[in-house]
Amino acid sequence: MNALSLISFRRAIAAASLLLAAGASHAALFEDDEARRAILDLRQKIAASESNTQRLTDELRRATEDNAQLRRSLLDLQSQIDAMRSDMARMTGNNEQVTRELAEIQRRQKDVVQSVDDRLRKFEPTKVSLDGKEFLADPAEMRDYDAALAIFRRGDFAAAQGAFGNFVKRYPQSGYNPSALFWLGNAQYATRDYKSAIDNFRQLLALSPDHVRAPEAVLSIANCQIELKDTRAARKTLEDLAKAYPQSEAAQAGKERLARLK
Repeated sequence: MNALSLISFRRAIAAASLLLAAGASHAALFEDDEARRAILDLRQKIAASESNTQRLTDELRRATEDNAQLRRSLLDLQSQIDAMRSDMARMTGNNEQVTRELAEIQRRQKDVVQSVDDRLRKFEPTKVSLDGKEFLADPAEMRDYDAALAIFRRGDFAAAQGAFGNFVKRYPQSGYNPSALFWLGNAQYATRDYKSAIDNFRQLLALSPDHVRAPEAVLSIANCQIELKDTRAARKTLEDLAKAYPQSEAAQAGKERLARLK
């Protein structure tokens, strides 16, 4: 190889060396850029991860705080519920006591009302049916009339006269009066107080001419007149009896008495 060729060969080797060095340098530059990009990507991912971690940490802290607040609220609510239950239990006990007291008051009130009713009933008029008549009478009237009639039926005519006499004076408007006058007249007839008996029998007829005992009262007047030896008046009374009450038993008895007077 001549000198020229050697120079050319050396130049070629140098050129090749330069080319190789340039390629290696280019490859190194390329690898550094990739690494930097990878590092940057990694750093971004780490930063994002740290950000997410911080966000999650913050959310966990807030959740923990919320949970603690919720627990406090639940505890407060439980305390309120317990207080309400206690109040309800106390109120239930109070209600039961009030109910018992109210029941006792109602019972007492009922007893008072019943007592008042019983007392008023002793003074309230009661319907009475006597000798075909119905009327209202006070308990005192009923008691006094029954007592006087009981005396008459015992045959104590003098006491019966006083009892019936007091009755018609005490109760001048009583529905018992026609019957009381009848028994008063009979008591007076039994004690031979004929004039007073006639007066009371006539009061009965004036007070209640349609009374069931009116015919007997007329006949009793005639009997009193006969006892008084007033035959003429007795005859007139018996004739009036037959005209006024022709279908009565007293009228039949009066006809027989009239026949004996003639």
